[in-house]
Amino acid sequence: MNPTNSTIPMSKFILLGFPSLGQVSRTLLCALLSSAYTGTLAGNLCILWSVLQDPHLQRLSMYILLGNFSWLEICYVTSTVPRMLSDLMSPGIPISFQACFVQFYFTFSLGATECFFLAAMALDRYLAICHPLHYPVLMCPKRCWALVASCWLSGFLWFIVPVALISQLSFCGSNTLDHFVCDPAPLLAASCSPAPRTEQACYALSSLIIFTTVLFILASYGLVVRAVLRLPSGAKRHKAFSTCTSHLSVVGLFYGSVMVTYVHPAASGDSGKVVTLFYVVGTPLLNPLIYSLRNKEMKEALRRTLLREW
Repeated sequence: MNPTNSTIPMSKFILLGFPSLGQVSRTLLCALLSSAYTGTLAGNLCILWSVLQDPHLQRLSMYILLGNFSWLEICYVTSTVPRMLSDLMSPGIPISFQACFVQFYFTFSLGATECFFLAAMALDRYLAICHPLHYPVLMCPKRCWALVASCWLSGFLWFIVPVALISQLSFCGSNTLDHFVCDPAPLLAASCSPAPRTEQACYALSSLIIFTTVLFILASYGLVVRAVLRLPSGAKRHKAFSTCTSHLSVVGLFYGSVMVTYVHPAASGDSGKVVTLFYVVGTPLLNPLIYSLRNKEMKEALRRTLLREW
């Protein structure tokens, strides 16, 4: 290769995806992802529509948070899945430098926002169960919307520095990224020179938001469990636990897969891609099922709004 060519600024990348898959496997995976994407949109839109159409749910902080969370999941899968489907059906189509970093920014910002929302939902359950008399004041709609706004703002500011730093690197050599999304690891690998400080900043911020929010969630539910166990009635204990199990299921699915990918970056290659695929596609698909199937109030709201439309 001519050495002068290696210093030419790179304007496009090619997302490698799953190169070991044959055409039949690609078609099957594409069909599976299309079904999961459609199911994710349908499930989360149903929850969002129910919250928007039910005046009772609009006054409850839990459902204000859940409606925003459903909209977040719709944005999250839309930032990645359509491009993945395009690459599966027509591999080798390049993505521009600008489009790659826009996807990188939105994917990570939405992921950070999800961490903040899960923490906010844990705070909501803690206040509802441990401080029921003060809960209507502490989590009134006005304060809840302020909390929602802070989650969105914090999430979209959290990774702006790492994205800006990586975008300023010089990229040379192969323009192929060994991933199906624009992720920091393959982008850093494609840079002309090592950038250890940028890499450390990226993983430090990832670890910080993951561990601080998950510790906050665990502490909140630890206090919830202690309060619930003190309740004299078994029926009350069951009702209190039922309001939290759906949230804990979502927390486990999301944080379990994210930690493997970004706190333990050694998970690379196809195994890392599979884990990324699960939390990018799998958890947004399961979330509306978990919330709607385990929540009587949400099931009733879905029944009222959807049947009314028909």
